[in-house]
Amino acid sequence: MRHFAVIGSGPAGFYTAEALLKAFRDRCRLDLIDRLPVPYGLIRFGVAPDHQSIKAVSKRYEKVALEPNCRFLGNVHLGADVSIEDLLHCYDAVVLATGAPHDRLLGIPGDELPGVVGSAAFVGWYNGHPDFADLDPPLDGEDAVVIGNGNVALDVARILAKTSEEFTGSDIVGHALRALADSAVRTVTILGRRGPHQIAMTPKELGELGHLHEASPVVEATDLPPGELDAGLDPGQRKSVQHLRDFAASPPDANKPKRISFDFFARPLAVEGAGRAERVVVERTALEPDGSAQGTGETYVVPARLVVSCIGYATPPIPGVPYDAGLGRFPNQGGRIGERLYAVGWARRGPTGTIGTNRPDGYEVAEQIAALFPADGEASGRDGGEGLDRLLQSRRCDPVAFADWQRIEAAEVAAARAGAPREKLVRVEEMLRARGD
Repeated sequence: MRHFAVIGSGPAGFYTAEALLKAFRDRCRLDLIDRLPVPYGLIRFGVAPDHQSIKAVSKRYEKVALEPNCRFLGNVHLGADVSIEDLLHCYDAVVLATGAPHDRLLGIPGDELPGVVGSAAFVGWYNGHPDFADLDPPLDGEDAVVIGNGNVALDVARILAKTSEEFTGSDIVGHALRALADSAVRTVTILGRRGPHQIAMTPKELGELGHLHEASPVVEATDLPPGELDAGLDPGQRKSVQHLRDFAASPPDANKPKRISFDFFARPLAVEGAGRAERVVVERTALEPDGSAQGTGETYVVPARLVVSCIGYATPPIPGVPYDAGLGRFPNQGGRIGERLYAVGWARRGPTGTIGTNRPDGYEVAEQIAALFPADGEASGRDGGEGLDRLLQSRRCDPVAFADWQRIEAAEVAAARAGAPREKLVRVEEMLRARGD
């Protein structure tokens, strides 16, 4: 019998668990370990609450968790309750699927001012992440700035612009829904260093902006490259740029009081204000032949009481594991960090790719582990989950099983407002109470 531990129960963790269980069948025991009492990681806390179809992949993950050879152990903190050394002593192989939950810093003057928040924090706030339940972002001003030209920036802008009615059917948490209903934000400016041909926004997410009840997307036609250059783009990118062209060709709807304004070729230089964010100083940029953006020296000011930075994420370091601070991930060769230690997903690649991109990662690492432990090989003698259980008991750690999660989920479903799939519990203590005795 082989024993494996996967640290992190988001998409990368579940795809890896799925692959290992398929590779070893009844010859392994696998523990999925997470620091939170609830599974699914990015699906629960990262995917926008009004994108419920994407969240449906959790049903696939549930099947993995219910496999007889698999255990979910939530509420177990790597580094506090258990170390990498402990895990390698107990398990034949350990896979880090810890994601990239930390925001990259803007690194400009004023980025520490109240009113400047990272997208991990802001998205976590409206998605009910326990770490950000008390964020209380300032929504008392008419102007917000979102920095970044990817789908996360679109999510943030869309959430800021939606009406309460447009969240029907979503699982946005109650505290965020109430705050957004009272929001004074009327203009959301999306800043991007480069131009429309360099965006990382997908057609579906861009297209949604054209159907908001109270907000119109605004694009300056002069920011768009000549139409004939679109032919060199891949099909998805070409569709995205066409959305921008359509927005530029349509004047804002006078009956809609809100604007989502795209400001391309714009690099933030500083956030300024008297004790809080009030404006962003921006430099106009121009594209170099290699596609990089260089400042032109021309500057201007964009008003903003709220600034949300959507410029990327980083995996936090773990004691005892090599770490590349520049890339914000664990250095690895094809997923292998060191002897019997692996990384998958954003912990391996950095914060790139879609949810589905994590599947081949997990299967590749599972193949490496299967090659290391052939079916006719000798058992290592490690005691896997039993050894971990003894450690956790001695350290007074109270892990949450998948059956406990199912009780937490049932409590969330029972508490849902009309039309919503659930009302998420946003405090760890609440989650632990909901699981029962």
